[in-house]
Amino acid sequence: MTSFEGRTTLPDVAEWAENGLRTGIAAVFVEGVRRRNPGAIVNAIVALGATYLPAIVERRCTVEFRSWQRIYVETAMLTHTIGMLGPYDDVWWWDHLTHVHSATLIGGLIHVISRRLDVDPRPRVLVGVATMGVLWEVVEYIAHVVSRQVNLEPVLVSYGKIDTLLDLVFNIVGAVLVLAFGDTLLGNLIRHSNE
Repeated sequence: MTSFEGRTTLPDVAEWAENGLRTGIAAVFVEGVRRRNPGAIVNAIVALGATYLPAIVERRCTVEFRSWQRIYVETAMLTHTIGMLGPYDDVWWWDHLTHVHSATLIGGLIHVISRRLDVDPRPRVLVGVATMGVLWEVVEYIAHVVSRQVNLEPVLVSYGKIDTLLDLVFNIVGAVLVLAFGDTLLGNLIRHSNE
């Protein structure tokens, strides 16, 4: 949409950003196919699907995401997917970034649900993020071991005990960020439709 002065309006910019992020994920998929990298391929497919979750939630629930919230979700999907092409191995902080980012998504969801149910989100966010983090690490480890046993490239990679511990620490960092800023940044999702 363009205003009468010819300037692009904010919804157009957000829509372009969302389309750009999805295009980036699709590009990772194509590169994964080119490299015969099943991790990049599978993660790109899952990530692309996840970029549509805010729209699904809006249709099924009484919430409306802000443009930046949609972009935040999609950016998390893109950074994780790009990581499968090499940054998880080559950039020391990439894994930490994606764990904080993912933990804020999970923690944000728990925070919103807790507030909408009028219960204290603090213990639920911390326990929920920690539990999901442990489950993710178990799934990652199993996927890695099984892939190696059947002589396939792993879809998820486990890097050892120190990496697992750091992943769990950065998950908690994400949970703490949600507790610090959740009410302010997620207020539009917390309020009921009649407020």
